Amino acid sequence: MSHPVFSVESQESIQKKAQVHLLPCRIHHDGNIDPMNTYWNPSEDQADRTKTAYLRGRKLHGKTVKLPEGYYGSIVEKSEPKKPEDTKKEGAVEVIDLEEESDDQLETGAMQGKATFNEVMIWNHESLADPSEDAHLRGVEEWISFAEQIHSYPSDKLASG
Repeated sequence: MSHPVFSVESQESIQKKAQVHLLPCRIHHDGNIDPMNTYWNPSEDQADRTKTAYLRGRKLHGKTVKLPEGYYGSIVEKSEPKKPEDTKKEGAVEVIDLEEESDDQLETGAMQGKATFNEVMIWNHESLADPSEDAHLRGVEEWISFAEQIHSYPSDKLASG
């Protein structure tokens, strides 16, 4: 069985901005918590623009990391894929596939954008997250570097050499 393929709708029309926090723990809850400030109420140090919070008695130190220029993050939610009937336009020619359906067809799904973000608050125990040690920060930096390499065009020196 192959992995499902997801399509993501365009994020251009999304106006809602999300505040994203990367915590050094797992929280086994998915949904709203109201009132949130009962559980999560970070304070900001104006001198160095860092934040401090307590989660279940553990002190956490937070640092805002901005995504590079031209990049943004998306909060998406799984939704029902559009049916072929929904995408047909009046007067369009319908193509009928006469082959039998195969069990090896790709499972498809859809993701709908809910919000976007351009910075992430990275939390760590006892000290601020360090890009040289934090696996998440390193992963973001490595991924961006890798993405820029595979999506760039060769320079003139390499092309003519």
